[in-house]
Formats: sequence, structure tokens, C-alpha cells
Amino acid sequence: MTSAIDIERQLRARYRQPAGVEQFGIEPVPEERKTAGWFDLFSIMFNFLINPGIMLSGGLMVAAGLSFQAALAAGFFGTMVALVFYLIMATLGVDYGIPGQVATRVVYGLRGAKLIPSLLRVLVSIYWFSFQTLVGASAIVAVLAKMTGITYPLIWVSMIFGLIQACVAVIGFGSLKVLARVALPIKVIVLAYLFVLFARHDDPNFELATVLSYPGASGWTWVLLAGWLNVTIAGWLTNITDAADFARYTRSRTDMWIGTFAAGALGALLSTALGAYGAAATLGKVTNPFVLTAQIETSWVAFLLVLVFLCVDDWTINVLNLYSGGLSLSNMFERLGRFWTTLIASVFGVALCGVPDVLNFFRYISLFGNVFSPVAGVLVFDYLFVRRMQIDVIALYDPKGRYRYWAGFNPIAVAWTAIGFLICTYAIPTAWIPALLTLLITGVGYLLTVWVMQRANMRGLA
Repeated sequence: MTSAIDIERQLRARYRQPAGVEQFGIEPVPEERKTAGWFDLFSIMFNFLINPGIMLSGGLMVAAGLSFQAALAAGFFGTMVALVFYLIMATLGVDYGIPGQVATRVVYGLRGAKLIPSLLRVLVSIYWFSFQTLVGASAIVAVLAKMTGITYPLIWVSMIFGLIQACVAVIGFGSLKVLARVALPIKVIVLAYLFVLFARHDDPNFELATVLSYPGASGWTWVLLAGWLNVTIAGWLTNITDAADFARYTRSRTDMWIGTFAAGALGALLSTALGAYGAAATLGKVTNPFVLTAQIETSWVAFLLVLVFLCVDDWTINVLNLYSGGLSLSNMFERLGRFWTTLIASVFGVALCGVPDVLNFFRYISLFGNVFSPVAGVLVFDYLFVRRMQIDVIALYDPKGRYRYWAGFNPIAVAWTAIGFLICTYAIPTAWIPALLTLLITGVGYLLTVWVMQRANMRGLA
């Protein structure tokens, strides 16, 4: 049996990648490299969820009219629902050591996987990278203005900030583990500090009891609550095709399930709570808790803590965004190694940081959710009920194998993805949580179609 070191040497030569970076792209990770435990995955995913983007979404929920409690419920329960489907697809990484985009070949076909889930994931990865960078950069600009008296251009700060983050992503999974473990205590300490800072502010609106009982303009209005539940679920579903990416170095399913679920539950709760707290305390006027910190704090030590938090925070998040985007590009262009595709994704991500319109979170995530909801439905129902969590790994890399289907496309999967997109976009009202309902409708429709086709083929052979 070829050792992992020999395989890495071969991959480095094939793709002409530098030494010292992760060599595995679309290739399965050998068993001897699966050393990550539950805490490694917890650190990575917790860092991913403690981020300015989710905090901002918590603030936006309150600004839109939800009460503090309703905003917290939307962020938390939306995450819990989406995690069920995310964990199912992440299991592929643990079982087979393959990235999520390669796993989609089983369902969409060798070519279909490249042109549908992989292309979509590249676009979403680049969007998430620029969104997180701009949110963090806006807070950095506010803090620097308070410290120096100079207001720096948001676009230039965000692009420089994005470039620094991209330097770690190209190194690979090893850098994710190290960075996550270093960042975890820093983020927990600063997060606790911000909660205390807000709660002890002399404005009575900042008092804990006042914030917890903040009614919002609309309170628990179902349509508004359902809209933000939908956005939360849709945001998670955009990650479903790369769920296996971060789990393929994990030792066991149990490690993956515990680490990911615990991080998802705790991270979503804390991030949403901080953003919603700041917005509730300011009566919905300030949605970014870091910008609020710059407005109410005067201590240089506090400003430095916030700057360190923002740098470490965005770094840990956006390394994951570029990492998954690079793997998606690797699946599309197999002759390029993971290092080079991650570099390409980084260039586009940094360039998009120059477009402030990406901060229109609700609109873009709702749009991406309309596409990824049917993709998630097809993938989850196929993996659970058609494949019964068993796939042929060798055939994933065989141009003439069983996953070629029709000219490289699985017509049933492609058709139901298109149908699901139309249903989600035009047929399901917001009050019905279209991201979740579309996933279920598309998944069941795809499953029934597959069963009918299989029975028809059996009758034809009889």
C-alpha cells in the first residue's frame, strides 16, 4: 500500500504545488491522515460561526422589527434545522475521505457536478468571503477612526484585509487546525468582554433585563420570523456541498457529529445574541456590535482587543470560505491542484471586496437559498434513501464509470434541481419557510422519480 507521504509527493509533482501546503484536493484522504478529533472540528466550526456576519444578521433581525427573543430563536432554530442536513452530507467526508464536491458526482454525474453544485459553491464561497471581509472591515474603519481620528476608505481597508486572510487559506487544512486553536480562546474572551461591556453601559436601554424584554417593532410576527428563519436555513444550505470538506480528516463519525453539532448550536446562539443585543439596546439603530463598541467605548485597550478579535475572527472564517471555494474549483478543473485553485478563488474574493453592495445580506442569501435548497434536497435524499450511505469511490474518478449517466449528467437530478428552484422562487410564500419546504419537496420528488424509473427498467428487463 502506498504511504500518505508518497501520495503527497506524487500530487505535489503532478500539480506543481509548493512544499509545506496541503497537497490533497479532489483526491481521497488516506486513513493515516485522518487524525482530527472532535475538538479540532469544534474549534474550526465554532470559529466559523463566531463571526461578524452572523452577528450582523442578528442585529438586522432586530432592526427589521423582531424582538430580541424572536431574533435569537430565528438564528438558533434555523441553524438547528439546517444542521440536520449538513451533518448527513458531512458524514461522506468521514467515511470516504473525499471533499463534498467530488461526492456530488454520485448524484449529478461527472460533468453535472462540475457545472451545478461546484460552480454554485465557487460563487457562494467568493460571496461569503467578500461579505465577511466587508463586515469586519467596516468595524475596523470605525475603530481606527475612534483611535486615530482618521476615517479610512472602506473599500481599501476591506481589500487589504481580504488579501491578508487569503495568505493562510492557500496553505490548507493544517493551517485551519492551528489557526482555529489559537483563535478560539481569544474569541471567547473578547466575546465575553463585549457582552459585559454592553450590559454595564450607563444607558438604561443597555441593561440586560431591558434588552431581554425588548419587543421590537413587530415582535413575534410570524411572516417576519419565518423570513429570517428562512434566511438562516438558506445560509447554512449554501454550505451543504462542502460539508464533507472539513470532516474528511476526522477520525470517526462520532467525533464529527459531536464537534460540528456542539459548535453549531453554541456558535449560532452566541453570535446572534451579541448582534441582537446591540441592536435592541440601540432600538434597532446600530446592527453591527463592533461599530457600536467603537461608539460607546473610549479605552485604547478595548479598541485593540476589538481589532485583534476582528483580524483573528475574519481570518478563521474566510480561510474556510476560500478553502471550500478552492476545492470546488479543483473539482471543475481537475488539472489544477488545490493550492492553485484556492489562489484563484482568493483573487476573485479580494476583488469582490471592492463592491459594497454584497452587504445586502437578506437579498443575496435568499437568492442563493433558492438554488441550494433543491440541491440539498436532491443530495440528501439520494444519499440516504437511494445509496443508503454507500458510494463507489473508484467510480467517482472513472470517466466511463457508473456515475457518468447520460453524457456526464444525471437528468433526474438536474430536472428536479430546476423544478425546485422554480418552486422556491415563485410558488412558496415566505411564511412557509421556502428553503426548508423546497428541500423536502425536491427531495421527495427526486426520490419518487428514481424509484419509478428503477421499476420501469426492471420491467423492461423482465
